[in-house]
Amino acid sequence: MLATRLAGYAARPEVVVLGLPRGGVPVAYEVARRLGAPLDVFLVRKLGVPGHEELAMGAIATGEVCFLNDGVVEMLGIAQRAIDAAIARERRELERREAAFRAGPPIALRGRVVILVDDGLATGASMRAAVLAVRKHQPERVVVAVPVAEGGTVKEFEREVAETVCVQAPENFQGVGQWYKDFTQTREEEVRALLAAAKSRLGDHTPVS
Repeated sequence: MLATRLAGYAARPEVVVLGLPRGGVPVAYEVARRLGAPLDVFLVRKLGVPGHEELAMGAIATGEVCFLNDGVVEMLGIAQRAIDAAIARERRELERREAAFRAGPPIALRGRVVILVDDGLATGASMRAAVLAVRKHQPERVVVAVPVAEGGTVKEFEREVAETVCVQAPENFQGVGQWYKDFTQTREEEVRALLAAAKSRLGDHTPVS
C-alpha cells in the first residue's frame, strides 16, 4: 500500500530509497522493489529517556547529527550528563551497525530524490535526525514515507519536508507495533540479506499498479 502511494516515483533514475534499520528496512525493501529504485540504509539511533527507553528524548544519525526533543527533555528534567551518556552509548552502537550493514560505500544523495522509510512514526525523533542528516548531502527532494504514524507527528513532518506519505494515521494510535500482526524484532541478518537482494534485483522489479 505504501509503494502504491509512492507510484509517482517509479522508474525514475534520480530516486533512492533509504530504510531506517532495523525495522524500516523490510518496508523500504518492498517500496524500492516496487519502484525499481536502489535501496540503502540510513543509520539512526533513538535516544531513550533514562529508565523509560521506549520513550524518545531525541536521536542521532550518521554524520554527527543529533536531534533532541526539547519538550520531553524539559518536561522530565533530564540532566545534561544523562543526555551525554545516552549519546555516547548510541554513537558506539551506530558505529557498530555501520560496520555490520555497510558492504560498500553509501549511495550518493546529492541532487537525488530521497525517500526515507521507517516502519512507523510515534514521536518522530529518529526520522527527524535522519532528515537533518540527509539534508547535509544536498538532495533535490526529501520524502518521508511510513505505513502508520501518530496524526500529530504526520502534520509536523508535512511542514518539515517536501512530501510526507502515510498510509494510516489512526486516532487511537498508541504505538507503531499496535498496527502490525507481526512486530518481532528485525534481525541484523535479515537487514543484510535484504540489502544484498535489492542490489542483485535492481532493474528487475514489479511495476506499481
